Amino acid sequence: MTAHAYAYVFGFVLQEVSLPFDGGDAATEVAESIMEGFAAGDYPHLVEFATQHVRQPGYHFGGQFEFGLDLILDALAARNGPAGP
Repeated sequence: MTAHAYAYVFGFVLQEVSLPFDGGDAATEVAESIMEGFAAGDYPHLVEFATQHVRQPGYHFGGQFEFGLDLILDALAARNGPAGP
């Protein structure tokens, strides 16, 4: 089970260091330039994510880490069942 949590952490870090921005206004600019390259109907979920998250004041990609990690750990705990004595 540890491998699943590790894979999430590794993947998140790999993605974060590859981003062409640090967050804030730069993230908004990158999102807008990407969205200009296609019709909104082509990728509605990407447009929704950019609009509801990336383009909001104070957005920081790294802030998503804890939320995702909690989901992974909760799912792994539920799959393992209750802790033993």
